[in-house]
Amino acid sequence: MNISQIILFHGLSLLFLPHSLSQYMEEFKDSLIAPSDPRHQVVEQVVRVLAERNQDVAEISSVPWTVHVVDGPTINAFVLPDGNVFIFTGMLEAVADIHQLVFILGHEMAHALIGHAAEQASLSHVVELLSLILLTAIWAICPRDSFAVLGHWIQSKLVQFLFDRPFSRKLEAEADQVGLKLAAKACADVRAGPVFWQQMEIYDQLKGEATIPEWLSTHPSHQNRVRQLDRLVPEALELRASCDCPALPKADPRVVFHQAVKLLLDDAKKQEQIAQEEKNEKERAGVMLPFPQSPPVLTQGSQPQRGGVLATSALLSK
Repeated sequence: MNISQIILFHGLSLLFLPHSLSQYMEEFKDSLIAPSDPRHQVVEQVVRVLAERNQDVAEISSVPWTVHVVDGPTINAFVLPDGNVFIFTGMLEAVADIHQLVFILGHEMAHALIGHAAEQASLSHVVELLSLILLTAIWAICPRDSFAVLGHWIQSKLVQFLFDRPFSRKLEAEADQVGLKLAAKACADVRAGPVFWQQMEIYDQLKGEATIPEWLSTHPSHQNRVRQLDRLVPEALELRASCDCPALPKADPRVVFHQAVKLLLDDAKKQEQIAQEEKNEKERAGVMLPFPQSPPVLTQGSQPQRGGVLATSALLSK
C-alpha cells in the first residue's frame, strides 16, 4: 500500500486514499486552473502567507508548498504530506471571506504538520492485526463459510465504529485546533472559523441532507466543531495579538452571522404569515359568494326562458 494521503471532503471528514501526486495530477489534468487565474493566485497567496507567518514551525518551513486549484463544484480540499495542496472551486465559493479561506487552508496544512497520514497508517496496521486475530477466532469456533462471512461483516463494522471513525473525528478536532493557531499567526480573523461550520450546517439543511449521529460519522458534527472552535477563539485571539497583527474590527463575525440568520428567518416567517392571510382571505371570499341557482324546471304549459335552458330543452325535445 502506498503512503496514505489526507483528503478533506464536504464537512472536512478524513479519507485516506493510496494516491500519489502523479495519480492526482492525472485525474485532474483537464480540470486544473491555470496559475494566472485570480482564484489560483488568491489560494497561492494565502498558502504563502500561512507558511511565512509560521516559519518557526519546522514542519511548515521545511515543506515546499505547492497549490493546485481544481475546477469543480465539490466543497473539497486536501493536502498531501509532501506539501501539495489541492482545493476545488466549490470550496472557494463556499467560504464567505478570505478569513474563512485562511482557516480552511490552515486546517489542511495542520494535517501534514501533525503527521496524521502516518498516524492513520500506523492505526491501520494495528487494526489489521486485531482483525486477523478476530477472524481466526471466529473461523476456529464456526468453520462454516456462512458463519465466516457473517463474522467478517461483524468484524468490519466493529473496526469502523470502534477504531476508524472515532480516530478520524479525533484527527479532525486536532486539525481544527492547530489550523486555528496557524490562521491566528497569519493575522486572520479567527472568529470566522466557527462561522464557516455554521454555514455548512445551514447548507446541509437547505440541501435536505439527513443529519446522522456523530458516532456514525467520520467527522465531528458541525455543531460540535462550532462549540470547540468557540472555546479556542479567545486563546487564538491572544496568539494573534502577540504576532503584531492589525486590530480586528469590533463587529464579531459570529454575532453578525447570527443577526443575519435571524433577519432571514424573521423575513421568512413574515412571508409565511402573509401567504397564510391571503389564503384565509380567499377562503372567506369563497364562502361569501352566492351559490349558483339551479336551472328552472319546465312544467307543462309554462313558457321556456331565454338562454341555455331554452337551448337545452329544444335539443332534448328533438
